[in-house]
This record gives sequence, structure tokens and C-alpha cells, in this order.
Amino acid sequence: MLRSTHFEVFGKVQGVFFRKHTEKQANLMALKGWVQNTPRGTVVGVIQGGQDAVESMKDWLSTKGSPKSRIDKCVFTMEKSIAKCEYEKFLIRR
Repeated sequence: MLRSTHFEVFGKVQGVFFRKHTEKQANLMALKGWVQNTPRGTVVGVIQGGQDAVESMKDWLSTKGSPKSRIDKCVFTMEKSIAKCEYEKFLIRR
């Protein structure tokens, strides 16, 4: 079963290579989607893939992040089952 969720990470998550580490982690887990910075200092994105991989990535986004980041909270929205992924790979949006 494939899952999809949007996320927003709050804390010290810009200027600490958070997007690069998120891309690397998502690729290790064979996830698809995207990540980008927001003008309000958060990081947002979409992750799609197998249910176990999505759950693992949600934990990573909520508790680990990049080595120099500080995660205050991570909010997940629009969680749903999907028939197929909308994205071909995981990428950083600028």
C-alpha cells in the first residue's frame, strides 16, 4: 500500500542543510516527493511511498533532521492512501 503526506517542520531548519539531508534520507528510503524552505522559516514538503517507509520518514522528520537542526515540531496533513506516486523522484524545490 502506498501512502502520501504533506509535512511542515518548525524550529531551526533553515541554513542547516535540512533540505539536503531530507533529500538524502528520502532517497535512502526510496520515497518520492519534494522539500522546500518557506518565507516564514519553516520547511515544507510531500513524501510518498510504501507505508513503512513513510512512517519511518515521518519519525525522521519529527526527531532527527540534519545534524545542526533543532526540530520544535513537525505537522503532517493530507495523509492518505494512494494508488501510485505523483512524483518520479524526491527533489529539493527552490
